Amino acid sequence: MANDDGVLGTADDFVSLYRRYRPGKFSELRGQEHVVRALRTAVKDGHVAHAYLFSGPRGTGKTSTARILAKALNCLALVDGEPCGVCASCSEITRGTSMDVTELDAASNNGVEAIRDLIAHAALGSPGRSKVYIIDEVHMLSTAAANALLKTLEEPPGHVVFVLATTDPQKVPPTIRSRTQHLEFRLLGAETLEGLLRDVRDDAGLGLDDAILSLAVRKGKGSARDALSALDQVAASGESTESRPELSSVVDGLCDEDAGATIVALSKLHASGWGPQQLATELIDELRQAFLIGLAPDLAQVTGADRDRLQEQISRLGLARVVRCIELLGRAQVEMRDAPDAQVLLEVAVVRAARTDLEGGSTGLADRITRLERKIQELSHGAPPVAPPAAKAVRPTPQVALAPGAKASLGAFKKAAPGTQAPGDTPTAEPEETPTPQAAPAAAPATERNATDVSRDDVEQVWRESVLPGITAKARSLYLGGSVSNVENGIVTFVIPNDAHRAKCAEHAAEVESALALAIGAPMTLDLTVAEATRTQRTKAERIEEAGQNEEIIDVEHLEEAPVNAASSVAEAKILDAFPGAIEEEG
Repeated sequence: MANDDGVLGTADDFVSLYRRYRPGKFSELRGQEHVVRALRTAVKDGHVAHAYLFSGPRGTGKTSTARILAKALNCLALVDGEPCGVCASCSEITRGTSMDVTELDAASNNGVEAIRDLIAHAALGSPGRSKVYIIDEVHMLSTAAANALLKTLEEPPGHVVFVLATTDPQKVPPTIRSRTQHLEFRLLGAETLEGLLRDVRDDAGLGLDDAILSLAVRKGKGSARDALSALDQVAASGESTESRPELSSVVDGLCDEDAGATIVALSKLHASGWGPQQLATELIDELRQAFLIGLAPDLAQVTGADRDRLQEQISRLGLARVVRCIELLGRAQVEMRDAPDAQVLLEVAVVRAARTDLEGGSTGLADRITRLERKIQELSHGAPPVAPPAAKAVRPTPQVALAPGAKASLGAFKKAAPGTQAPGDTPTAEPEETPTPQAAPAAAPATERNATDVSRDDVEQVWRESVLPGITAKARSLYLGGSVSNVENGIVTFVIPNDAHRAKCAEHAAEVESALALAIGAPMTLDLTVAEATRTQRTKAERIEEAGQNEEIIDVEHLEEAPVNAASSVAEAKILDAFPGAIEEEG
């Protein structure tokens, strides 16, 4: 960790943490390993480009890396591409007094004159091996200034290296980007930032706990400079609430759908000096971190106790409601800009976020459905079994184990009155009573039934409910295509569409007869019959023989044209009388 003690001022001067702990070597850069590897290898192998473009969010180390590169190019004791940091050249670059490094802020020096002056001095020599020009916010150069830089940027003197830094690479002219090697800097992760702040706290002797470090990490939002500035602010005030409002009670109110508690918590924060816009911004960030923890934990910028708290809150709130809360607060934040009382808009948005029943349309309906589903899931874990609703429904036929040689009766499958047993009852269509959630009594012994007493109605009643469900799937698919035609003396006539279907059904006849006997309580025999309308076409002689030779054979070739029927003439005359003036035409 670089510490510029005695460089930036006297011992009594205050130096902000981000300046005191600016990285001075490649090894001290945090979260930019891909950039460090590329630059260190280029310096070690002597393949340094004549121009680089560093882009990335603020506070990620672009300017610091440019200075480290200048040290490496002029270090007197370079080791494996790493500057020593203590030689005369490195010390001068650290203090900002080196003639080998020229820094230009393009935000305030964006005119063509500043670039022309830079180009005029570029050819002049310097004490070190290389002369490095660092141009910050290069995207703010005017068009004339960018054009003036092009030629020198493409073919600079051999000892000159340009390092251009920007937070918005899309605004850099393509003509400049094409003449540089582009290295992109990234935001630092929460763990990386927390490690950096912990090292700074320990080295600077700051008496701050981990909760304050977590707050600084959240305030930094991936920027090392912003996080160190937030740590400076908290260290100066000694109170984390001075830097960020305490919003846990507000989020708890949203989780519990308690609009009153949420409004009270917001009012207390407002009375403490936090404005509606600030509260809306911080609350959106709080919900966003909870959303990230629930969806992509690695992206969340929270650590320690705050992370555990948000993990618990997102499990209570749910992702759908978090998204809805962020949308409501975001719209309120936009409307606050022109509102006469922004606090009212914030309170209304929070109440709507807490109370889903106040939201109309499909959004509110979806939220209520989500809440009901979550409640059902909670009740389903460890909940006692619930009795079925009191509805009149058909009860599936129970399976009764029969002793060898015994026969089950239809009455054995009926629900008898409490304490009674009707051995020979005939099934009726009366609705069954709702069974109570009690242990089922032992099945009554099946009573024998005479097959001659079984009617077609008896068979049809058990056919769909017991017989078909009790056979194999293949047999069931075959017998679904037929129907019971007649039942007489224990023989069930079953009609099938065609002979091929009958042959397939015959293979499973024994299985169906067993299931039918079990359901009826008497032995039954199947008579598979093909429907008369679908039999194979018979010969004419067979049809005549079947008709008893009474059918007259007509030869079509000997048919003669019939004479005009007199009845037809009478009919025509009646038509002419009914329509006066009508004329009959021949042909």
